[in-house]
Amino acid sequence: MTTTLTIAIDGPAGSGKSSVSKEAARRLGYGYLDTGAAYRALAWHVLDRGADTADETAVLDAAADFPYAISLDPDDYWVRVADTDVTEAIREPRVSAAVSGVARVAAVRERVNNLFRTLVRESGRPGVVVEGRDITTVVAPDAPVRILLTAAPEVRAARRSAELTGQDAAAVATALHRRDAADSQVVDFLTAADGVSVVDSTDLDFAQTVEAVLQLAAAVTAPTTQENHDGR
Repeated sequence: MTTTLTIAIDGPAGSGKSSVSKEAARRLGYGYLDTGAAYRALAWHVLDRGADTADETAVLDAAADFPYAISLDPDDYWVRVADTDVTEAIREPRVSAAVSGVARVAAVRERVNNLFRTLVRESGRPGVVVEGRDITTVVAPDAPVRILLTAAPEVRAARRSAELTGQDAAAVATALHRRDAADSQVVDFLTAADGVSVVDSTDLDFAQTVEAVLQLAAAVTAPTTQENHDGR
């Protein structure tokens, strides 16, 4: 049985985790797993049921009946809850504001983390780039490549504002800082654990950041690539 190689990437909001991880996966021929989408989709699910994401019982009830599916294809990315495509809906401000309430429930995190490991294990791909908040320490602490992708707070806020067209820059920055503060009470995603490499993209553009990630992955992925070329 072939073991799927995991590249684990952590980092705060606006650090470029999603776009960089997706491009790295594309370049490596790997799958791409956005773990934050699961928490967003669950928050959407709770809200769709008319419940309160601050109510732990309501969150646990929703998690027990959570028909979640996500694509690992970096070129065909989608997120679904049952038959509803929520790829765009989970990025709405009301969902973003509710995510931390869902993510802080320990039983939910355990259940969702097991889901992530299953998705990677059953991906059928040579590797998966997994990005989120506690991937390097909890979800995949034994991954051969573990990276903390970060940037200065003002740079992260500017990048997130540029992504969310039509939304006030100051409001976006405030929401980002509030989300970081709330999530940091659950997991430490601003400090690299032992053995985790740091990529600070404050002064790097997108291409340079992707290259930095690929260089860290090269020592592990190069032998596999060579074997594929040699036909062995």
